[in-house]
Amino acid sequence: MPGVRLSENAAGPRMFARYAYAPNALGYCGPPDATALQRGSPAEIRAAARRFTGAWPYLRVMSAMTGIADPLDPRLVESYWHGGGIGATLDPTAFTRELLAILGPAAGNYWTHLSIELAAEAAPNHCFHVFGIYPWSRLLGSRASVTALQILDSCRITAALVITRDGPDLLLRSRRLAWDGARLTLSPPEDRHLAIGSDDCPAADPQPGDVIALHWDQPVATLTPPQVVDLTASTSHQIEVTNQRLLRDS
Repeated sequence: MPGVRLSENAAGPRMFARYAYAPNALGYCGPPDATALQRGSPAEIRAAARRFTGAWPYLRVMSAMTGIADPLDPRLVESYWHGGGIGATLDPTAFTRELLAILGPAAGNYWTHLSIELAAEAAPNHCFHVFGIYPWSRLLGSRASVTALQILDSCRITAALVITRDGPDLLLRSRRLAWDGARLTLSPPEDRHLAIGSDDCPAADPQPGDVIALHWDQPVATLTPPQVVDLTASTSHQIEVTNQRLLRDS
């Protein structure tokens, strides 16, 4: 990667690893061995990141379109996971064309919905990947609705307020994804308990009053107020454009 001194760019790889660890440990994406994401060097994380067939194409395209040489530059990684940021400046149609040029050949005829029509709901972030690229939103209203909703809610990045903590046990307040048979919405804030496992890979030690990011029910980072704003806005926008598509297709 010419011009990028990898030893001086650990923040981006570390952030990528924290958010990518949970789905990787569950076997959903990335390489089969999660060791690099837990304890690897920045170089080892970079090697693992290239094997994520979902996130890595986004970072490649964002790198090319912004002129930022390192796909794991912290600005790109943060924008991908939270929405907003530098990715929000990219033209959705141009981004979609570049992204599908990578994803299309890999998907083949399996995901027939991967077309330039996705530009109407596209954004260079994880929330678009969950709702727009993955097929689960298209299964809402079918017999698989319950499973589809659970996966959509688990896979999206969720902001949660830490109410209390007792050792590994957290009481969190967050909004769940809901489906009323016609539209996706976010529930009113509700409390839930979560236990941090010994194999979890949290970015910080969650404390009462913190707003943390959850990915597949794992705490991955303590969010700053601007990050909460970006994540909330990108999630709301993606739910709305997904609802518009579901209405058109109904």
